[in-house]
Amino acid sequence: MTLRAVLTDEDGPQLMSPRLWNAREMPRYVALLRGINLGSRNRIAMADLRRLTEALGHTEVATYIQSGNVLFTSPETDCGRLADALEEAIARSLALRPAVVVLSRADLARVIADNPFPDEANPRCLHAVFRRSDLGPDVIAAVQSARQRAQAKGSNDEAVPVGRALFLRTPDGLGRSELAAQLARSRVPADGTARNWATVTRLMALLDLGA
Repeated sequence: MTLRAVLTDEDGPQLMSPRLWNAREMPRYVALLRGINLGSRNRIAMADLRRLTEALGHTEVATYIQSGNVLFTSPETDCGRLADALEEAIARSLALRPAVVVLSRADLARVIADNPFPDEANPRCLHAVFRRSDLGPDVIAAVQSARQRAQAKGSNDEAVPVGRALFLRTPDGLGRSELAAQLARSRVPADGTARNWATVTRLMALLDLGA
């Protein structure tokens, strides 16, 4: 059985892989690429990303919007190894090396369950910054320091680290966020990749497709 789905969000309609995933066959994952397709920088076509992912032996490969989200199934159970392999494949083929974070369905479900801002009505005012490993004490301290500096400038933004994710709530928008600017200066999110909550929940729905 096949499925061709066209989904829309703020980046417009995207054509998904014409397959119906079967979650019972193999573990399902989503790989998140950092910092691609921002203006003219680090351009990666989604067709190329799907091709490279399939070349690694993964199946049921599909991409979602242009920010670099690729869903796939694989018998591999180590998310770090999956991320390393995709980073290397992109570097070899496209001469780019964006950071890659791979999450299992259970990983993403945990992030959604851990959301400290469940009452935020605007999903584009809430972001999760995904990292490969838990945020250590030094990173948590840097987040708290950045939040204090932003509050001293009148910011109402909030940042809460939980496990491998940093939740960032910016009521006035991410582009105008003083806290986001402070975090960037402190390089807290330097090895992570952010997605707004609309994208997070859409990816969860896609992982569940056909389950």
